[in-house]
Amino acid sequence: MSAALEFEGIHKSFGENQALADASFTAAWGEVHALLGENGAGKSTLMNIASGLYTPDNGVVKVAGKAVVIDGPQAASALGIGMIHQHFKLVENMTVLENLMLGHGKGGWRRSLQTLRQDISKISEQIGFEIDPDARVDTLSVSEQQRTEIIKVLMGGAEILILDEPTAVLTDEESIRLLTQLRLFAERGKCVVLITHKLREVFSHADAVTVMRGGKTVDAGRSPDSMTPEQLSHLMVGEAKEFKRTDYAPPGETALELVNVQAERDNGVVALENFNLQLRAGQVYGLAGVGGNGQTELAEILMGIRAMDEGKFILAGQNLNKPSPRSLRQRGLTCVPAERYLYGLAGDLSVMDNCVITHFSGGRFGSAAWVNRRAILREAAQAIEEHNIQGAAPGTRARLLSGGNAQKLVLSRELAGQANVLLAHSPTRGLDVRACAAMHTAIRDASRRGTAVLLLSEDLDEIFAVSDRIGVINRGRVVGEFDAPANRREIGHLMVAHA
Repeated sequence: MSAALEFEGIHKSFGENQALADASFTAAWGEVHALLGENGAGKSTLMNIASGLYTPDNGVVKVAGKAVVIDGPQAASALGIGMIHQHFKLVENMTVLENLMLGHGKGGWRRSLQTLRQDISKISEQIGFEIDPDARVDTLSVSEQQRTEIIKVLMGGAEILILDEPTAVLTDEESIRLLTQLRLFAERGKCVVLITHKLREVFSHADAVTVMRGGKTVDAGRSPDSMTPEQLSHLMVGEAKEFKRTDYAPPGETALELVNVQAERDNGVVALENFNLQLRAGQVYGLAGVGGNGQTELAEILMGIRAMDEGKFILAGQNLNKPSPRSLRQRGLTCVPAERYLYGLAGDLSVMDNCVITHFSGGRFGSAAWVNRRAILREAAQAIEEHNIQGAAPGTRARLLSGGNAQKLVLSRELAGQANVLLAHSPTRGLDVRACAAMHTAIRDASRRGTAVLLLSEDLDEIFAVSDRIGVINRGRVVGEFDAPANRREIGHLMVAHA
């Protein structure tokens, strides 16, 4: 089979962060090619170059054997490339037909609608989709919205179809149906690139697989039949780095326990199923897993912004029926959220206000009737100095801080006083090496003071660097637990083998 899409020697950096380093990839006509790797491996970045969202710093892109320059989404569409992203790009208060009209309408309104209806019917029949053109997008299921996105790119003439984690929010039945339809599309001489981390999809529906790790291609174009799940998972996670951690401390009393927790995503898909977790004082518990396996919903439950459907939430020995953010904080549960600018900071407030915004209930900084600004100023100055929050003055607006310094500000506030439990969700995402080291040191120091720390991270190196005990979450359950130091290969296999 001849090559449909090729990348040779691709480099891409965002500031000081190198996302791709000499990456390569080749997908042929007539095949479903799985692009496999952990979160952050560079899979989406590489395919965003194909879709025209990014341009490479160096390297060559070829379509149908010819070197091309893809300088935008329109150029990609003209070359027959269509990409369906994880987050759909549809106008929710418009119908399917109206959404397609935005990108493909030609001529008068009435004639365009008639032509589009015919095109939708034709494409739907070819690929086995069923979709109501007159249904509003916000009334459709996730799988129906995904079908709409696929029809949209096929109407643009796409013959190379790229899908980024297309089954992450689908049920098993919906996933099988979609993958079967993609298989039929490829068999008509087209090309499908499936960005995924799920080994079962690779072995059940892919003709070839390429594995990326750390922005590099580590294995290219192999048949899944020639490999075992263990070999693939090892290629994804690699060998462990050497860490000098030797200060594993014996854990204290149970600080937090979740028992048989059930929770659904907003679209009704199960996120956590019979989920059990025990955190102990003075221990860092690292929960490893590929993104999309329930970590976000778990964090939201622990922050008090998502309700459990079933299960027990036991904090400091007390079962909480409906934990709220205020009740959790009053009981000593603090958090460093993954979305620091959304959940962790009030961007238009000053550094000093953000330092104390969660600490007014104790009266240390006054009351609703009278605020002790001098005490707040002293607290902010001390936090800036102790945590080396660079570029910050007490009056600086929080949104003006860099990512690393914004994260330091959140952590300084959450660890002020005595936190009984600390949730750290992807605490070093987007940070440089120095900021990462500072964050890890602060987490370890908190555990030494007796705080029970839950570290949710998709970065295995981070999990191994700071954890006393490691759990693996897969499809909403803890599928294995290990005392540190643990076997990286075994953990990596559990992360993906059953996904």
